[in-house]
Amino acid sequence: MMHTIKICLLLTAVLMIACNNDTDRKNNDQSINYALVDNWPQLPAGYSFGQPTGISIDSKQHIFVFHRAGRKWTTPFPEAFIDKNTILELDAETGTIINEWGANQFIMPHGLTVDKDDNIWVTDVGLHQILKFSHDGQLLMKLGIAKTPGNDSLHFNLPTDVTVANDGSFYVSDGYGNSRVVKFSASGNYLLEWGSKGSDEGEFDIPHGITLDKEENVYVADRQNNRIQVFDKTGKFLRVLKNRDSVPQLPSVTIDSAQELYAIDFDYNLTTDMGNKGSKVFQYDSSGNINFQFGSSGENKRTASWYHDIAVDNNGNIYVGDIRAAKLLKFRKK
Repeated sequence: MMHTIKICLLLTAVLMIACNNDTDRKNNDQSINYALVDNWPQLPAGYSFGQPTGISIDSKQHIFVFHRAGRKWTTPFPEAFIDKNTILELDAETGTIINEWGANQFIMPHGLTVDKDDNIWVTDVGLHQILKFSHDGQLLMKLGIAKTPGNDSLHFNLPTDVTVANDGSFYVSDGYGNSRVVKFSASGNYLLEWGSKGSDEGEFDIPHGITLDKEENVYVADRQNNRIQVFDKTGKFLRVLKNRDSVPQLPSVTIDSAQELYAIDFDYNLTTDMGNKGSKVFQYDSSGNINFQFGSSGENKRTASWYHDIAVDNNGNIYVGDIRAAKLLKFRKK
């Protein structure tokens, strides 16, 4: 009798574990809800498309992409400007080019953000500068001293990204050389900064991506610490969202029009082939748990890729830049 009871208890425990595992797999396998869109974007034959490092979406739901047009990251950076267009405006549905510009203006493209007025903000890590353009590419503002890194109110050191508040003030994640976030007024006047090198609250190990929620709290993709840190508009630490996967990098974060929080990560092995383990897209719920995640095939697995930035349109379609393959990917919500 006792032997029979033990067997029953063991079977019950096994069934409970199996059910929990099935629930976890269901919650974290979004392959049934997202699919990679084939043959998107539709670029002209022979077009010199490079690593897509920055992605954002304007008020008409056009996709803006900052790419390196064939240039690769080298140390030291080249002195010459890229002589091809580096900023593309794409039709979200067809992926065809609506407009392009940016030739002979950038050395090493990195982040791109479209603000509520459809201005285009970019960071150039080669120039150590932040640049603001009109929607059609007219230069409106420039911060930082060209090709001169620094750590004060007038200089940046390999700045990575920009996010813009409703009043026009903006935040810069600065970046590879400096471990800080810097806030400026709408006219470009220095207001405040926070952060230093490290892994404690308010410290960064490559603040790589940055965005705002509707309350204008600041979300920073703390890349090498594999987490997202959240601050108020004065730089006060609020909370941290951790990536439960033990991967080396979380490079980008975005919040869509429904206030859903998305991020990407990247797993690599420097002793073999960089990027061979690949990247994932995932979405957090309001409690900081992961709702779903998927890799480059739309399935819950990694394939060779290196996602660098992410954007989500008003229809829930997800766009990521794969700098390993120099491809822009679109995942359509089924």
